[in-house]
Order: sequence, then structure tokens, then C-alpha cells
Amino acid sequence: MIEMLKNWYHRRFTDPQAMALFAILFFGFVAIYFFSNLLAPLLIAIVLAYLLEYPIRLLNEKLKMPRILATFLILGGFIAVTFIMTFILIPTLWTQTVKLVSDLPHMFNQLNEWLLSLPEDYPELVDYQMIDTFFISFKNKILGLGESALKFSIASLLNLVTLGIYAFLVPLMVFFLLKDKMELIDYITNFLPKNRTLASKVWREMQQQIANYIRGKLLEILIIALVSYAIFLFFGLNYPLLLAVAVGFSVLVPYIGAVLVTIPVALVAMFQFGITPTFWYLMIAYVISQILDGNLLVPFLFSEAVNLHPLTIIIAVLIFGGLWGFWGRILCYSISHISQSCCFFLAFNRIISKDHFIERTIYSDYFRY
Repeated sequence: MIEMLKNWYHRRFTDPQAMALFAILFFGFVAIYFFSNLLAPLLIAIVLAYLLEYPIRLLNEKLKMPRILATFLILGGFIAVTFIMTFILIPTLWTQTVKLVSDLPHMFNQLNEWLLSLPEDYPELVDYQMIDTFFISFKNKILGLGESALKFSIASLLNLVTLGIYAFLVPLMVFFLLKDKMELIDYITNFLPKNRTLASKVWREMQQQIANYIRGKLLEILIIALVSYAIFLFFGLNYPLLLAVAVGFSVLVPYIGAVLVTIPVALVAMFQFGITPTFWYLMIAYVISQILDGNLLVPFLFSEAVNLHPLTIIIAVLIFGGLWGFWGRILCYSISHISQSCCFFLAFNRIISKDHFIERTIYSDYFRY
């Protein structure tokens, strides 16, 4: 047993290339785990830089436009569009949120009437004591949510200054990340291990995939939000923009997000239409849009990045979400692909004494610059 462990360690961890890759990943994960809140503006800036790099590169390479000018044009256009969309959407979202909050007591009364009718319709299954217990528990949950919302609102007001600073710093960091891309990469590589051939291969393999994933995910959010908004408007559902935005952003958390956001959509539809044909037609249309998203849109947008089993993604959401919270749930897909690529490249890094020459030759040929 001990000899087997020694052989496994010798195969996997005695090569300097593998150890350099392990060290880079380890310190990167530790930095995100302990300093994720401090690094949040930088992480946002990196995501936006990946998003804007493609059009900047097109202007720079195809139209021979200086990179700094292309950066100014693309980043300026992105900021302008973001501000315009914000000022158009925020008032409507705020109005619908206020209306939803004001309608909650009426929804609660509807729920009360429906639950009180259950003991009469199904006396063998439900009694009034069960209904009373449910209402007490539900009321306590609502009060707890109200207190949490109040604390969150106060904390948000206290953090307005911080958000204002971030609103200035993030575009500035994005600008420098785009303008001085190569200089920053050269500077960072000075602090990396010298034996980083394997790490460089993993980085080149993942860089384009991450960029494509970020751009594809943004496009998926827009498409799903627009389709959901059209469905909700067609059936006359209340709070259509608020629910459509929630459905759009739910794709950031694979599988779990879609399940969670379906609950408020179904509840709002049920309270508005009751258990009527309109309710079922709306839910069928909504479910079809989700099925098309998972089976048609996602493979089309992420044709190079859908080779992960759904169970792997769900486990990644749970693990990385538990480790890094919000950022872990959003970046779980990318982190899973990084882990998969590392395992793939390390599979070629086996040093067994009797096949040393053959396996090292394969390794060298595969990772040649």
C-alpha cells in the first residue's frame, strides 16, 4: 500500500511542470477564497475585459485601428449603452417591485382562503390544526424576511459610497486591462514559476474558452430575458419585466437557478389566474422556453464547452458556491472547465521508470511550443 502511494506521488508530483501548475492554482484559489470581497471589483473588471476583448481585437486586427483608440470606442460605447439601459429599466423595475410588495397582503389572503378550504374538500388528508401550524410558521418566515430586507436596505444605503467608488474604479480598471493587456501579462509572468510550460498550455487552452463562455452567457441572459418577457406580456402576467430579468439572470447558476426562479413565476401566475387553463398555458410556454434554452440555445452558444455532465455542474455549484458564495456559483462553470483541462493535461505527465523515455517523449511532443 505504501509503495503504491509512493509510486502515485512519484508519477504525479515529482515533475516541476506539474508542481508549478499546482502552485499557481493553489495560490489563486486561496486568494479568491480569503479576499473575494476585496477582489470583487477586479473580478468584475476581468469579466468585462474578457467580454470586450473580442470587438477590440477585431477593430485592431481587421481595420488596423490603434488598440488604444479601439479600446476607447468599445469601452465608451459599452458604458453609454449600460447607462441608457439602466435609466430605462430601473424605473420600471422599481415600480413593479413596489407593486409586488403592495400586492403581497392580497396574495396572502388568497392563500389563506385556499388553505382554509382544503379541510372541507379533503378532510381525510388535511385538518385545521395543520393549517394553523402552517400559518404560524409562514408568518414567522415573512417577518424574518421583512427584518432581513430592512437590514439589507440599511446596509445598502451605508454602502452607497462604496458602490459609487466601484462605479468609477471598475471602468477604469477595465480600460487599463484592455489597453495594457500584453504589458500586464508580461509583468505578471515575472512572478510565476520558471517551469511553467504546462501551466502555459493550460492557460492557452482555457483563455479562449473562458472568453467565449462569458460572451455566450451574456447573450444567453439577453435572449432568455427577452423571450420570457414576451411570454409574460402575451399572457398578461403581472410584473413581467421584474420576473423576466430574474429569469434571465437565473442562467448564471446552472440548473439550480432555473428551478429556483420558476417558483416565483408559478406563484405569481397562480395568484393572478388561479388554477385555470391560462395558468397552465403560461407555465407550458415558460417550461418550453427553458427546455429550448437547455437543449438548443446552450449547445449553440457553448458548442466547445458543453462536455460536462449535468451532475458535475450541480456538484460544482454546491462546492464552489459553498467556498466562494456568489462568485463561486457564477464562476462554477469556468472553474469546472479549468479543473477538467488540468486533469487532461496532467494525464500526459506520467513518469514511470520502465517507460520513462517513451512517456517523456510523448509529453514533450504534446507540449512543444
